[in-house]
Amino acid sequence: MSSDREPDLSSQKMAHPKVSWPKWLKPDPYALILLSVVVTASILPCRGNIAIGFEWLTKVAIFLLFFLHGSKLSREALLGGIGAWRLHSLVLMSTFVLFPALGLLVSTLPNSMVSPTVKMGFLFLTILPSTVQSSIAFTSMARGNVAAAVCTASLSNMLGVFITPLLAGLLMRSELQSGGGDLLGVMQSIILTLLAPFLIGHFSRPLIGRWIDRNKAILSKLDRGAILLVVYTAFSAAVVDGIWQRVSGLDIATILLLSALVLSVVLFLTRKTAHVAGLAKADEITLVMCGSKKSLASGVPMAAALFAPAQVGVIILPLMIFHQMQLIVCAIIARNYGDRTETVVEDAEMLSEAGR
Repeated sequence: MSSDREPDLSSQKMAHPKVSWPKWLKPDPYALILLSVVVTASILPCRGNIAIGFEWLTKVAIFLLFFLHGSKLSREALLGGIGAWRLHSLVLMSTFVLFPALGLLVSTLPNSMVSPTVKMGFLFLTILPSTVQSSIAFTSMARGNVAAAVCTASLSNMLGVFITPLLAGLLMRSELQSGGGDLLGVMQSIILTLLAPFLIGHFSRPLIGRWIDRNKAILSKLDRGAILLVVYTAFSAAVVDGIWQRVSGLDIATILLLSALVLSVVLFLTRKTAHVAGLAKADEITLVMCGSKKSLASGVPMAAALFAPAQVGVIILPLMIFHQMQLIVCAIIARNYGDRTETVVEDAEMLSEAGR
């Protein structure tokens, strides 16, 4: 008899299990799309009359973005978690006091260490409001106070429409396009381009709120598409103006390093503040998750409204890099928080059963 046997293919397959990457290592798909838009604008920037047409489309996109931001903001969501006023105050202080202080600290570094271009973009990043969707999602993943996260993230975005332009007028006056850096001119521009559509959208919510809630998926794609349009227009103008002659590989490395340092400091201080303030674990999670984020969705259109077209691409570059970094880091932290909370709950249930 022949001893030859056919190889067991099933055992061979089992011997080589499929390798899957951890979710937190996978880049955000939208970040990859943003990167592809930047590459496209670098290779094929819009010029001349086409660029003028894109600038008008960008203005329409910004109006639409802030109209949608206003129409999505539910007063019920704001009122639902408003009782946690101490937590909200700490999140807002992290967003609009701690972050800008770190941005000012970066701006004092010598130009030989950090280029003025990077310092300008980084300072703008630090005066932006917190994110809404990712703050709430990570708070939920970490088993934090989701109701308070919805309230504080919405409040941050609403106040950001006023506070971010005001901080830009105070801290970045020379870079602003409106009125040659005049604060009054900046505020007039903001009222027309950001605040008016935001308020129109919000006060239209009783009429269109149900339709908005039913079509969140479609409107989210429209929202993201509008941001891509603004990014393409901004980087096209920046490329024509010579952005890649002003921003080097060393500048990109500097942005990565500064983003990691600033995010680490904010995460450490928000957690320490939660302990000193005696916050419950669920509220600590909300403070860490909501107080450490910056909004790409608000930052891109705000930059387009505040600064000259050729400046916008340079200014939002640190924001785009920080955005991806905060998603990766906070996903890891949220998972660790969630695992610890689950372990504590399981231990408590075992003790409860043992005591019966």
